[in-house]
Amino acid sequence: MVAPSAERSIFRPVPRTGVIFVMTEAGKQGFHYGNPDWANLGQGAPETDGLPGAPARIESIDLPPETHEYAPVGGLMELRAAVADLYNARFRRGLPSQYSAENVAISAGGRLGLTRIAASLGNIHLGHFLPDYTAYEELIELFRAFVPIPILLERKQGFTLPVERLRAEIVGKGLGALLMSNPCNPTGQVVRGGALRAWVDCCRELGCFLILDEFYSHYLYGPAAEAEAPALSAARHVEDVDRDPVVIVDGLTKNWRYPGWRLSWTVAPKHVIEGLTSAGSFLDGGPSHPMQRATLPLIQQDHADAEAAAIRAAFSVKRDLVLDRLRAMGVGLQAEPSGSFYAFANLDNLPPALRDGMDFFRAALEEKVIVVPGEFFDVNPGQRRGHIPSRLKQFVRISFGPNLETVRTGLDRLDRMISAG
Repeated sequence: MVAPSAERSIFRPVPRTGVIFVMTEAGKQGFHYGNPDWANLGQGAPETDGLPGAPARIESIDLPPETHEYAPVGGLMELRAAVADLYNARFRRGLPSQYSAENVAISAGGRLGLTRIAASLGNIHLGHFLPDYTAYEELIELFRAFVPIPILLERKQGFTLPVERLRAEIVGKGLGALLMSNPCNPTGQVVRGGALRAWVDCCRELGCFLILDEFYSHYLYGPAAEAEAPALSAARHVEDVDRDPVVIVDGLTKNWRYPGWRLSWTVAPKHVIEGLTSAGSFLDGGPSHPMQRATLPLIQQDHADAEAAAIRAAFSVKRDLVLDRLRAMGVGLQAEPSGSFYAFANLDNLPPALRDGMDFFRAALEEKVIVVPGEFFDVNPGQRRGHIPSRLKQFVRISFGPNLETVRTGLDRLDRMISAG
């Protein structure tokens, strides 16, 4: 009989997601959060200090005695109702079908909200896009009830997808649901306006659920952003909140700039929310009671809209700086980001030693700058396409989430690195 040992663990190895891998490698080089010597243009988090015109940041939380008790798995009814009211005020004013508290579930962070959705999906084909958010890879791989089907977004089309091709993908591949970030992480591309309405109409007609990660919906740029103000959401184009196959996930992490709070919500038809709550009862047991109470004032429309306007003003400046500096360095862009706080940079025209995203990442670490190699966004659950070289190896994601000084410092160092070749 062989005695158990650490070398023969019963636990399978769990890979680090792309950003976690990047941050771990940076840690080996001396990075830690708050280290002033580093420019972290890798992690997908916004600056959390005050912005001009933004509401004051919350610095303390009162804890009434009742917050020491468990909260309901689906979230506090007061918070669920407040989220529904915000969506109705922003996107459904005057429409006969309105969201209610029963259309909302609260989760302890966006990934957990998405995990509840994945756990609730049946035996379907789930379409997902390439490139998209790195954490989708492990999320999709973990649950085996559905079959993940990749949909390739073309570089030459700026990583966008016209509705005609969307329809062909749904029908031709028999998709029961689509998962996507909008605005997109990492490309910054946005499906908005009439195009977003056409996507919702198409999914309604074909009975395909549209699962939208809208965590960057306050980060909108350019002339078209004003038409979506104060925020972007497919909720604007839903006809019947309990019948249309639209599921929306958002939270405090990006759009309210409170990543440490780990609080999100899902807005969907009531029967979907019931399923997600059942999934939460065995996955996580429900979100933090104190954090939900503290979130209530943040979700009031005046507060939320002021935060959104401040974000657009401050992050537009950083976006323009990043685009101007990258072009001056010879770094390419398939399309300018019109949302999020990322530039998906093409390295094809750089010196040979820097044309591969992983090589660029390693070289940037030597300059104490963190970026994310593009291949991590080539979502590949189960590594079923491992025999095919990633077509995103010539890209890196550069974040302009940190404050302006940090972004400028990081760009200066990347410029020096590229010039040295």
